[in-house]
Amino acid sequence: MKKPPAVASVLHGLVDMHVHSGPSPFPRRFDHVEAAQDGARIGLRAMVAKSHHHNTQMDVLAMKDRLAGVAATVHGGIALNSTVGGLNVHAVRMCLRMGGKVVWFPTISSGRHIDCHPEDGSFPTTTVPLTLERIDIVDDSGALKPEAVEILDEIKEQRAVVNGGHMYPEYIRTLFHAAKERGIGRMVVSHPDFVIGADRSLCRELTSLGAYLEHEVGHYDPEGPERWAPERLMSWIEEIGPEHTVLASDFGQDTNPKPVDAWLRVAEALLDLGLPEKDLRRMVCDNPAYLLDLGPSD
Repeated sequence: MKKPPAVASVLHGLVDMHVHSGPSPFPRRFDHVEAAQDGARIGLRAMVAKSHHHNTQMDVLAMKDRLAGVAATVHGGIALNSTVGGLNVHAVRMCLRMGGKVVWFPTISSGRHIDCHPEDGSFPTTTVPLTLERIDIVDDSGALKPEAVEILDEIKEQRAVVNGGHMYPEYIRTLFHAAKERGIGRMVVSHPDFVIGADRSLCRELTSLGAYLEHEVGHYDPEGPERWAPERLMSWIEEIGPEHTVLASDFGQDTNPKPVDAWLRVAEALLDLGLPEKDLRRMVCDNPAYLLDLGPSD
């Protein structure tokens, strides 16, 4: 058996909050069980299966028997796009009360995403014809819509994570201030410099509310589609601090590398740049475990 690289021991216990495994109307290279099984190469503790189109907690429950023999635990969530009815508190309530952990506010249905990818829901490529409707969380006056407030209340009650999705930065600010006022302590901004376009001053404001910035190692993988320089990620970590940073993969797409391979390459690059191992482990193990309310590791 091939010996795992040394960096795998640093990543042991990793929690990946952003895995695009299947099923999905977008092409995926493996399902949630297979993704969790592959995670054994780096001692994966847990992962969150994300779909832009449906409640993945139901997938997790349907795969319960297959997951029984897998070391990593798999969690689901719901993204508030048009295929689940947008700001649908009933869908959120079912997902979270069935064990879901994350609520992503609009991603592919957000105005910001549509501005960047006006392909009517076909980004990257759908396997079935779909329709897409823009979903906004604020009214014409800029106030948070009542249904968004009701969803925040459900998130608080279930101790779940509120994720800003792919929304305009000012919408995420409005949402997170409202979440903070309600005592929600688990807030995440995914890839602030990809699609969303949140500047660092706003990100500092959001982290002052208790939010975490989630950067995707998939963007920094030299074999991935973006191939950003690891120095860019180091700059974010140094400015915001590992205490408010989470790393996740954002991989699982059919044409991209497996998440584990991206983790190994990017983690090694960060360590080579001088990132302390303890800071890396905080961002990949401790912070996401807190967000998902997993408790201390064994």
